[in-house]
Amino acid sequence: MTQLLTRPAPVPSDRYQAYTSHNYRDIPQVRRLSEAQRRAIDVVSQVLPFKTNNYVIDQLIDWDAVPTDPMFVLNFPQEGMLRPADFARMAALIDSGAPRDAVRAAADEIRLSLNPHPAGQMEHNVPELDGVRLSGLQHKYPETVLFFPSNGQTCHAYCTFCFRWPQFVGMDGLQFAMREVSLLVAYLRRHPEVTNVLFTGGDPMVMRTDRLAAYVDAILEARIPHLTTIRFGTKSLGYWPYRFMGEDGEQLLALFRRIRAAGLHVAVMAHFNHPRELSTPAVREAIERIRETGAQVRTQSPVMRNINDDPAAWRDMWREQVRLGAIPYYMFVARDTGAKHYFEVPLVRAWEIFHQAYQQVSGLARTVRGPSMSCEPGKVAVLGPATVRGERVLTLMLLQGRNPDWVTRPFFAAYDEQATWMDELRPAFGETRFFFEPDPQAEDAALDE
Repeated sequence: MTQLLTRPAPVPSDRYQAYTSHNYRDIPQVRRLSEAQRRAIDVVSQVLPFKTNNYVIDQLIDWDAVPTDPMFVLNFPQEGMLRPADFARMAALIDSGAPRDAVRAAADEIRLSLNPHPAGQMEHNVPELDGVRLSGLQHKYPETVLFFPSNGQTCHAYCTFCFRWPQFVGMDGLQFAMREVSLLVAYLRRHPEVTNVLFTGGDPMVMRTDRLAAYVDAILEARIPHLTTIRFGTKSLGYWPYRFMGEDGEQLLALFRRIRAAGLHVAVMAHFNHPRELSTPAVREAIERIRETGAQVRTQSPVMRNINDDPAAWRDMWREQVRLGAIPYYMFVARDTGAKHYFEVPLVRAWEIFHQAYQQVSGLARTVRGPSMSCEPGKVAVLGPATVRGERVLTLMLLQGRNPDWVTRPFFAAYDEQATWMDELRPAFGETRFFFEPDPQAEDAALDE
């Protein structure tokens, strides 16, 4: 069974307290860490964002199992999350008392080397309206528009693996954000192929309900006929389930009911990375409250070394999610950004974890898809190893694609037990490219014409 807390949890508190690199040493449990561990937090948090809170500290982390406890690793920066040369560079600057500007400049250089916007997000996903680039939207797949409300560009706590880390580090030009909902509405009116809007971030649930409602109500009042669903991507159920309680929580649930009354579906896209996040009374009550509004809760997570690279963890998560009325949705592969080298799992191993967990759950949990890479062409699922014409291959399929015609087409890569991402795979059977990749010869011919 997956490791859960066996000691009594402390008395829960619904008063939020954040801890960052500036005040994390005030946490009583941090006194158990060695000075080397605290120094690693100080160094790594100069480059990658760090924030946790009292709910995570008191109810999710097993301090008796630190430093290997999964929830601890999920929240607290570890030395290995930076490459050795980058860690040594930052540590030397800090130890020497270098000026703040020098530390920041070095951190920014390292950040730019960490592939801050993978899969063409900045180059290919940001749409335009009348020649104006809409930096707070992404439109990769025809049916779905992602909206980044400017007031939602933080989280209740930061995951150390987060592929959205550029939203939180304050570097110019790296953040997706938009304040003007009128531009979103105008864009939706022009694009009848869009059926759903996904509020994302950061985390839209860090916003007060009245601010979130201002965006949502503008969409509802526009009465866009082709829009059927509003989704909210959030980690709040895992890190701060009290968001759905209290006076503002009641207003949030009323907003969900208002969306439903307007004839639209509401989906809360919840991020759960470890079974322990589903174990507290607070999260169970929060899920029940959401479901009572008629909204659905769908769950997703990447598979990550040092966190959940164990079939039992996924089996237990999916079983508990179904028991609580949530719908298992995606197992992702850790994206090729940030500290991926620390979390990455070979694709073959990711499939083995998925396969072993999947066969231990009922059909109600087999709604989950994966392991899936959100890469340049779309969401590529690893369907598993196979032998075709005597050649060992990996079978793959796009679950979503920039071109809808690519979706559900099986294709094959040469078998590779070490590959951790799509760009490390090569086509099988001597082919020079995958079917969705451009043909260089055709491009050259077009240029010659």
